[in-house]
Amino acid sequence: MRVLRAYIRFANRLNEAVGFGVSWLTTLLVLVVCYDVFTRYLLKMSIVAVQELQWHLFAVIFLVGAAYTLKHGGHVRVDVFYSRFSEKAKAWIDLVGSLVFLIPFSILAIWSSQGFVAQSFALGETSPNPGGLPYRFVLKLAIPVGFLLLALQGIALAFRSLLKILGEATEDESEQHEAEL
Repeated sequence: MRVLRAYIRFANRLNEAVGFGVSWLTTLLVLVVCYDVFTRYLLKMSIVAVQELQWHLFAVIFLVGAAYTLKHGGHVRVDVFYSRFSEKAKAWIDLVGSLVFLIPFSILAIWSSQGFVAQSFALGETSPNPGGLPYRFVLKLAIPVGFLLLALQGIALAFRSLLKILGEATEDESEQHEAEL
């Protein structure tokens, strides 16, 4: 049980740190969008690199921030049913969902994106648009990295669910309960 708890702490801390970094990327994205709107509509000029930077930042935020969102229970689920279940039933759903869907899909995404990223890196892929951004392989690298983080957090969710099923509260739940008091 100690190993499970240590892993949960590791994955939570890792994805909390990554989530903090991603939160700064969202601030940068807002600034880039504001700049693009200002230059496009007020100055009547457009910069391809700025437009590409917007969707590059959004993609990285979405991919790399997914594990942070999972850690905080922010992913979409059918809460109409889930919210009415007992804590033990929720733990079973989270355990089965993690083991059957989340972790295998994450592994499949990592495995299937490797060639895509490697080819982009080998070619030194850049934007096909004149004035576009270089180093497109960095953006493509966010795919396996994001799914790796998601898989690590999915394993932590499975371990946390298993501990709940066995009747052992995890440390993060104990800390959360103490903070609520």
